[in-house]
Amino acid sequence: MTGERDFIASRLAPLATTAAARGLADDAAVWTPPLGRDLVFTHDVLAAGVHYLPSDPPADIAWKLLAVNLSDLAAMGAAPAGVLLGLALSAAEDDDWRRAFTQGLGQALDHFGVALWGGDTVSGISAAVLGLTAIGHVEPGTALSRAGARPGDHVWVSGSIGDAGLGLAIAQVTLPFDKALLSRFRRPEPRLSLGRALVGMATACLDVSDGLLIDADRLAKASGVGLVIDLAVLPLSMAAAARTITDADLLARATAGDDYELLFTAPPLADIAAIAGRTRVTRIGRVEAGAGVMLAGGKILPDRLGWEH
Repeated sequence: MTGERDFIASRLAPLATTAAARGLADDAAVWTPPLGRDLVFTHDVLAAGVHYLPSDPPADIAWKLLAVNLSDLAAMGAAPAGVLLGLALSAAEDDDWRRAFTQGLGQALDHFGVALWGGDTVSGISAAVLGLTAIGHVEPGTALSRAGARPGDHVWVSGSIGDAGLGLAIAQVTLPFDKALLSRFRRPEPRLSLGRALVGMATACLDVSDGLLIDADRLAKASGVGLVIDLAVLPLSMAAAARTITDADLLARATAGDDYELLFTAPPLADIAAIAGRTRVTRIGRVEAGAGVMLAGGKILPDRLGWEH
């Protein structure tokens, strides 16, 4: 198997082309941020068998590793700049796997317009653990937060909810194949443009990573308010709608996770559709006095609101 030095030189260095990366020849990156900007940092880990299936294509794993971190930046209204990669690999990640992974990473970096600045690799562990730190920036004092929702605000969500959960079932071969749903699980699209557009308009924001209901509960508690969610207007794709027949199916869509859409609150007079552009946005509830998430119409919350580590 290719050694660490050869892997970095032949696979990762060609992706690290900006001045900040210094050709991966030094121990750290050196980046000069845009003048007067606040920096935003996030770090997420994907573990084999926990966050992705070992059978998933390596290029898709690389895409998802980058995308889930960029989704955190989107939730803060930040523009991404660069990333630091940390790969702890097992014997299963052989030369072919590494080649496909770095090809997928290069594709994702190009797609999202983000630079690889550096990182570290290690081999010989029992199961792969992949980490990535993403760095972005915002205008001073404008970063979005979970903690600003106010009674009277409306609750919105971007895109569609529940596709990734169905995609996971397809990857596990427990549902019939559907390319679009599988792609939503393996190759999420962080809402970077929408996140930046929400700066100065949204009162609170986070990304839906662990399930709509559990993330709504987190936003509500961070803001010290109650969020009333109307599942009857939950935005579903055509493929998900065709598989959503019962109330239990609807709850499954709202608790599945891995959607990487933005859940946010805004004043009633905010023209969200105008700033969203071509991104689908749906008003799914309201903010009230209280604490935590509730369902409209007196419906009972499920015992499990979403994924908890």
